[in-house]
Amino acid sequence: MTISALRKSIEKRAAETHQDIIAVRRHLHQYPELSFEEEKTAAYLSEQLTSIGIEHTRNVGGHGIVALIGRDDESLPVVALRADMDALPITEANDVPYKSQHEGVMHACGHDVHTASLLGAARLLHEISDALPGRVKLLFQPAEERMPGGASLMIKDGALLNPAPASIIGQHVHPPLEAGKIGMRAGLYMASADEIHVTVHGRGGHGALPQDCVDPVVIMSHMITALQQMVSRKCNPTLPSVLTFGYVNAAGSTNVIPNEVKLMGTFRTMDESWRAEAHRQMKKMAEGLCESMGGSCSFNIVKGYPCLVNEPKLTERTFKAAQEYLGSENVVELPIRMTAEDFAYYSQEMAGCFYRLGTGNVAKGITSPVHTNTFDIDESALELSQGLMAWCAISELEHLNGR
Repeated sequence: MTISALRKSIEKRAAETHQDIIAVRRHLHQYPELSFEEEKTAAYLSEQLTSIGIEHTRNVGGHGIVALIGRDDESLPVVALRADMDALPITEANDVPYKSQHEGVMHACGHDVHTASLLGAARLLHEISDALPGRVKLLFQPAEERMPGGASLMIKDGALLNPAPASIIGQHVHPPLEAGKIGMRAGLYMASADEIHVTVHGRGGHGALPQDCVDPVVIMSHMITALQQMVSRKCNPTLPSVLTFGYVNAAGSTNVIPNEVKLMGTFRTMDESWRAEAHRQMKKMAEGLCESMGGSCSFNIVKGYPCLVNEPKLTERTFKAAQEYLGSENVVELPIRMTAEDFAYYSQEMAGCFYRLGTGNVAKGITSPVHTNTFDIDESALELSQGLMAWCAISELEHLNGR
């Protein structure tokens, strides 16, 4: 079968199976599971893969699933496709037939879409497996939303071995893009993400007698300002860098100065050298400031996901493959993002490309961003998403074969 015939076959079958993939996505959306708790999700996916006839391995890096499609020939090149499958601790506000049945848990980041799309791509590729110019490894990954990240756990558990892929491709929903379009960016694309946990220790007492206290609330307020200034003054202005504190808990009262204040935030950047230096300087400044004001602090940085870098040549090839499948007008270049993704761990092991799937539809009122309780998608995107993943894998295998 020629490469052109393969693409036409995928396009035809993606259209024919579109409703099936919608049903899969809706099932996953109705029964979301949090990070590290995806047991029933994995069981459902296992049943689906078995019904298609795809052999697979379960419980990789937790509830992860790994499968391989293609001829049993170790000389053939391998490309990997990845989808994450965990949900978020959000109560859904959408009034739809497939609304989450698990109170306080919702697929608000589109992982149901990613998983359904990869399952659809798996079926499309399995149906033409004898004609594939190589093998495709499928990674159904748990726990993207919580550190240390399911990607790192799957890698440690050997998901990228026997056989080892030469490259990996993943996709993520993107509500700002209309359904029918995709976007990507070569090189640095997404930021590293670290958690900051601080406890400022003082000496509490009556709010009317501050001279008898060491006020940790005042210390904390100075600390937030000082750390923000440190980042803006010490970081090269051309380098993206974000420090945000989203949690402050003093637990005092109108007339009570507490003994301590807890502070939590996130630090993100796109340069590993500056990342390490910022960690050192933030800790030094926080501890020094607290001491100068008569208090102390415990300053802990939990190092999270690294920067996500889309390998330029692979991304260029994927961009071209997407243009062939969708038309040039439906493939756009995206700006960098300060959000983070544990797909970055895969891209440290091999050439990786992480692209965005348009899921919005302004005319239908489908515009809510991810991580909100009204997030939803235009399900027409599911026909495109499964077919495009399959086509990108085939195109990359063609390249790996030197064609």
